[in-house]
Amino acid sequence: MSITRTDLETLDTADTLAPMRGLFDLPEGVVYLDGNSLGALPKATVGRVAEVVQAEWGGGLIRSWNDAGWMAAPGRVGDKIARLIGGAPGTVMVADSTSVNLFKLLGAALAARLGRRVIVSERGNFPTDLYIAEGLAALLAPADGRGGHVLRLVEAEGIAAAIDEDVAVVMLTQVNYHTGAMHEMGAITRAAQAKGALVLWDLAHSAGAVPVDLAGCDVDLAVGCGYKFLNGGPGAPAFLYVAPRLQDSLRYPLTGWLGHAAPFAFEGGYRPGAGIVRTMVGTPPVLSLAALEVGVDIALRAPMELVRSKSVAQTTMFVALLEQLAGPWGFRLVSPREAVRRGSQVCLAHEQAYAIMQALIARGVIGDFRAPDILRFG
Repeated sequence: MSITRTDLETLDTADTLAPMRGLFDLPEGVVYLDGNSLGALPKATVGRVAEVVQAEWGGGLIRSWNDAGWMAAPGRVGDKIARLIGGAPGTVMVADSTSVNLFKLLGAALAARLGRRVIVSERGNFPTDLYIAEGLAALLAPADGRGGHVLRLVEAEGIAAAIDEDVAVVMLTQVNYHTGAMHEMGAITRAAQAKGALVLWDLAHSAGAVPVDLAGCDVDLAVGCGYKFLNGGPGAPAFLYVAPRLQDSLRYPLTGWLGHAAPFAFEGGYRPGAGIVRTMVGTPPVLSLAALEVGVDIALRAPMELVRSKSVAQTTMFVALLEQLAGPWGFRLVSPREAVRRGSQVCLAHEQAYAIMQALIARGVIGDFRAPDILRFG
């Protein structure tokens, strides 16, 4: 049975989340399907950032670290993000970039599992995550080059089988950037912990887009991105999560003044702060944090179960329409067909993927391209 425009208009009319589109400053005539790379601009962000610049920085000057809540912002926004990813208050901190946070948590995890040599990850994981792991393994290598850490890359379906007693950390991205395939967080976490390994999840393509339950899955560690589905703006600060049971025992490879137990005492030696505070390193990026908080506040207004059901409906309809309208033209579905195994994106392969995406963008339909032949629509 063919899908008609009337069918789609009926779905639009029944969409309870449709009014939220008005919260974003989207250009007329543009169909934006690239929120998995850069979220759209919330209308309120412009005024909020101007307020921070003009009133808080311009008028309050240095007093705003206290009076305007600048110093508390990383933890305050972190607690809001925690509500989106199933974390308790005091388990999430906004800081640095996703890559720097990954370095901090992976380094801490390896130090907590001395005697274990292996980091397990998916062969198709986001390259930067793998680069961080490679760099840490090289940094920690013994002088004689023997017996150091090893990055073990396996296919997605072989993750659980690759975890043995020599594995220190399992490092995975919940939703694969290249295919949109989604790992079973609970099952993999349990499999790793049963072997004594820690698990570190990258939530870059899941936070704000799919239901995440870090506490319910008893996740050890996680990192995530602020500028994709959280709509924090280009280069928005990232976040990290540390389970309460680990917070006061982990030792981080980056120890900065803001993670100190008494940051304004300026002592000569480092004493780690309590709990999640010790994950902090440097001064908070106040302007970027203000923009991120606007995006997070919008995400909290949309019940995640409704966001997920709409995402499933849209991606399922997208696949069906593609096969109805473009079936003969050589596209191949790369994302899982089963919605439960797919994040909030559809990925297609085509030998002319780059040219096709450029043609779409020129006509106001914005997705993105990933080498060598992937078109992504978020």
